[in-house]
Amino acid sequence: MSVFGEGLDKAVQRAFTRPLPKSAGAQMRYLVKQLKGTKAVAQLLRVSQRTVERYVKDQIKKPRADLAARMEREVRARWQPQIRAKARQKAATTGGIVIDTRARIGYTAPIGSTDEDRLRHLTVALPPQYAARLFDAQEQGASDQRLREIAAEALKEVYFQDRGRRAGQLEEVRFTDIEHLEFDL
Repeated sequence: MSVFGEGLDKAVQRAFTRPLPKSAGAQMRYLVKQLKGTKAVAQLLRVSQRTVERYVKDQIKKPRADLAARMEREVRARWQPQIRAKARQKAATTGGIVIDTRARIGYTAPIGSTDEDRLRHLTVALPPQYAARLFDAQEQGASDQRLREIAAEALKEVYFQDRGRRAGQLEEVRFTDIEHLEFDL
């Protein structure tokens, strides 16, 4: 998954009100309930249907590392969909989103400005319309590059141009070499 997609997912997951199921049996039972059958879960996790049934009955308690990771990823992707939707809605309408990044950021501007890319550590609160654009693009399956472009536009408006109060000639912001990226609602 992309750096931006994972970052947005982690931000939304912080809104969860209950912890994920811990044991392999509990995770498997949750998946069986969500997908309405052991056959669908077996296909999703690439194991046999009988293996899924054994986990559901707690006959197997310790999954292999790769299977444990797949189970946790699938449970996390389906956990508390209403809470997830409310958190996204709140960020997209009223709260906005905070981006914390350490990356090489530069811009294109008229001759005579110091527009070289340089490593910057920024923590910027983005307005709700950019949170909405990021979440909409993520839901539509946008690439990491597209999400990066939306974030760069947001940084241009909020950080560099201070919402129209300065740097009016600024044309484009370059957002590359990301060392750290985190979102918060």
